[in-house]
Amino acid sequence: MQRGRDGGVAGGGVDVAALAARLRTRVRGEVRFDSGSRGAYSTDGSNYRQMPLGVVVPYDVEAGAAAVAVCSEFRAPVLSRGGGTSLGGQGTNEAVVIDWTKYCHGLLSVDADARTCVVEPGIVLDDLNRQLSDLGLMFGPKPSTHSHCSLGGMIGNNSCGASAQAYGKTVDNVRRLEILTYDGVRCWVGPTSEAELAGIVAEGGRRAELYQGLRELSGRCAEDIRRGFPRIPRRVSGYNLDSLLPENGFDLARALVGSEGTLVTVLRAELDLVPVPPFEALVVLGYEDICAAADEVPRILEHSSPERLEALDARMARLMREERSHLASLEELPRGGGWLLIQFGGEDRESTDRLVRDLLAALGRFANDPTVAVSEDPARERRMLRAREAGLGVTARPPDERDTWGGWEDSAVPPERLGDYLRDLKRLFDEFGYDHPSLYGHFGQGCVHTRIPFDLQSASGVATFRRFVERAADLVASYGGSLSGEHGDGQARGELLARMFGQTLMEAFGEIKALFDPGNRMNPGKVVAPARVDEHLRLGAQWRPESHETHFGYPGDGGSFNRAVMRCVGVGNCRSRHGGVMCPSYRATGEEEHSTRGRARLLFEMLNGHADSVVSDGWRSTEVKDALDLCLACKGCKSDCPVGVDMATYKAEFLSHHYEGRLRPAAHYSLGWLPLWARLSRVAPRAVNALLHAPALARAGKALAGVTREREAPMFAQRSFVQWWSARGRPEPDPADPRTVLLWPDTFSNHLQPAVAKAAVRVLEDAGFRVAVPTQAVCCALTWISTGQLDTAERVLRRTVTALRPWIEAGTKVVGLEPSCTAVFRSDAPELLPDDEDVQRLSRQFRTFSELLLDEASEGWRPPSLGRSATVQTHCHQHAVMRYDADRELMRRSGIDADVLDEGCCGLAGNFGFEQEHYSVSMKVAEQGVLPAVREAATSSLVLADGFSCRTQIEQGGTGRRPLHLAEALAMGLDGSLPAEHPEKSAERPELRARDGRLAAAAVLSGGLAAAAALTVLLRRRS
Repeated sequence: MQRGRDGGVAGGGVDVAALAARLRTRVRGEVRFDSGSRGAYSTDGSNYRQMPLGVVVPYDVEAGAAAVAVCSEFRAPVLSRGGGTSLGGQGTNEAVVIDWTKYCHGLLSVDADARTCVVEPGIVLDDLNRQLSDLGLMFGPKPSTHSHCSLGGMIGNNSCGASAQAYGKTVDNVRRLEILTYDGVRCWVGPTSEAELAGIVAEGGRRAELYQGLRELSGRCAEDIRRGFPRIPRRVSGYNLDSLLPENGFDLARALVGSEGTLVTVLRAELDLVPVPPFEALVVLGYEDICAAADEVPRILEHSSPERLEALDARMARLMREERSHLASLEELPRGGGWLLIQFGGEDRESTDRLVRDLLAALGRFANDPTVAVSEDPARERRMLRAREAGLGVTARPPDERDTWGGWEDSAVPPERLGDYLRDLKRLFDEFGYDHPSLYGHFGQGCVHTRIPFDLQSASGVATFRRFVERAADLVASYGGSLSGEHGDGQARGELLARMFGQTLMEAFGEIKALFDPGNRMNPGKVVAPARVDEHLRLGAQWRPESHETHFGYPGDGGSFNRAVMRCVGVGNCRSRHGGVMCPSYRATGEEEHSTRGRARLLFEMLNGHADSVVSDGWRSTEVKDALDLCLACKGCKSDCPVGVDMATYKAEFLSHHYEGRLRPAAHYSLGWLPLWARLSRVAPRAVNALLHAPALARAGKALAGVTREREAPMFAQRSFVQWWSARGRPEPDPADPRTVLLWPDTFSNHLQPAVAKAAVRVLEDAGFRVAVPTQAVCCALTWISTGQLDTAERVLRRTVTALRPWIEAGTKVVGLEPSCTAVFRSDAPELLPDDEDVQRLSRQFRTFSELLLDEASEGWRPPSLGRSATVQTHCHQHAVMRYDADRELMRRSGIDADVLDEGCCGLAGNFGFEQEHYSVSMKVAEQGVLPAVREAATSSLVLADGFSCRTQIEQGGTGRRPLHLAEALAMGLDGSLPAEHPEKSAERPELRARDGRLAAAAVLSGGLAAAAALTVLLRRRS
């Protein structure tokens, strides 16, 4: 338990049950003291973990203020939390956590002439700038977490980011703050003139006591503050006492920025805004190594004033290549072993370009030098800068190397001394045996980022970690630098601050803490009277996780489920609301527990490595099940998470153990066994479809099968694709013939929409392939995997591999049309059966439709020229596993002007959107992205979606459009049958013949039978 400043226990002595009851009575919001919520908020992006007392999610700012008042009555500690990405441990505490981000995220007002705005603390930086964009304004500081960090969190941490080179830190852009003290003082604060200060003091009361105390403190310590605060651009450590000096306008708002919630609660903020630069240009310079790059920084600053001056080293570039991350960015880098990325902004293109030319001339460089790359293309610049922003994620889990950790990740020194500091830091790494961590950061302001392979799981490793950070603190202080240049102090640096500031200023920090928070209830144990740097570790020498037998092999994590769960480092990209794929359930709910990070936190608690773990029943945990319930298994996190968390796999693993020996939800039997029911439908598809089309029976069947009544599932085709193929009567091509390709008959293209597979045959044969199709039953086991029926999935996959063995042995390419099925063979199957060599071979032989046509088509073959625009929805599994580059190129060669949507998951996600309890979330996800985009698409354009789920969601989402698979569009182009207008939803594929657009699912009736059969089997097993 954490020590309080007064020697007591910060979270102790609180009647938690009574506190929770009072909060529920007095606070308009969500009050959660359950184990799942506490576990989801137990840590941030740091090395530290403390279990909250509970969580409050206020509906509005007034409710948040009421929550603080209730906590004050009970003397309960309070932690105001933003995006939860803090790397110093300031976002975790044994306290009542107030999460402002779900509801309190308003842009309250904008004064475009004064270039100011007023915001609530939960507003996300990118959302704020998106709302300001029409005015040509933005908030200047931009951390790498800009897609999900909140302004309240930025104020708490005094965030900076790359753009601080031009716009300064958050403290430089805050005009006023509305604050609330723990004991109830609520007021707006900002710059205060002598007359205003005298008036406040004359009024008397608690507010006057605060101002009088601050005036006396700043006056008494003025010279110590002037001498002891480093005059460098990136001093984030400590309280901003320098803002209270007379020459700085006695600015209480700026003094409170960066106080990490240890002094006050911020309710609203008035911010200064800056114009969005009309033009930008980027120049990248290559150097022998990162130290040589740092040596050039002073010279660059002498001759120019760039908007950004960033750096990355060769090790980081190597890790990107090994992880196949940001490869497009790497291709833009010039020759070198370390790089500086320098961005300029200007009012017009000519003046911006001149800034670049002048700098190159001053440095004796030329634009055509192989160590120089110049860009005026905004898209290219974004790609190059993304490589730098990716630093934390790329360096956190290096392939085949030791995990790296924060703890000394953002020190800052004067820019003119940066090169020497880096050399000394490298020598310190060598002394402690920390193998050459990557060095990157905001070099224009002397801020260095790194992650170090600390051993945080043994007593000796933790002791070495402590000695290192002490030595590193002394080193940076000797350079006149700051322990933190961006991420704040929290617990990671709180204990070390005396090495930087000295005893007098540390006593001043203690005085201001006691003035605002005499009972030490505001985020206690951070900055002032901090917990030790080696205390409350998320791991630590006392961490003893339970071991688990698993189905998946987790090859990227040394075969360990525990290590896989530990992938999440808390960076929080899963909390973004625009672009990419992850995390659709968070975008729909705004819930930490339903983000990839929140789920990872609860899985970590499930490992039961700590005595105070809130998850004590392992695989049977209801807390973990509830957190995973809204996971769509879209796999977006596998690609979009910077450390590659694969929550879809973890969910399948968990469900398999959770339901072992127990009855499953009905949908697991109806939808999870869909391939079997689809094969059974071949007996009498007309009769089954007719029977299931009866409205009353359909409703009853859906209820029995766990399928929502709102869904219309496509009918089974009268003749499956394999039946059609067999009826052609063509001889089977030789598997060893290099022109032979095996077309995979997935359940959807075989039984539900054979037109897709027929179209693929037409295109593949035109491209010179000899198509073969397996006529015996094969399946990728996707539906069993996604519902966690992994024993069955393994059996299905082994039977499939046996059936395909002649093709596997011949090395025949296999082409998949359904992205989710292709992704199984490229990713899930090799991890589920890691010791099966045929599965590994099949994984290497599997291709997407576009990959095969681009790489293996007959020489000289070109796709038909369609000359059409298209709105394109990428299937999540393709985005995550196979990528979409080949499809983009094939469409380009086909003359398709493709608008590939960056709108996230469609929301259907296989069985998820068909299940009764998930329908509303499914549609909310769809309405946040793909459905509005399709509705806005021109009627003359194509709508393309290779995923069956995506096509179904678009058809049933009120768009009036019927999407095509790319194979269908190309086949129509070959046959000259592409319609002038895109087919409406009512235009049917020939084999469907659905009346009035109301489609019924054969799985409905058979699902009920399956549930009964499965229950019988289960009872037999138990007996």
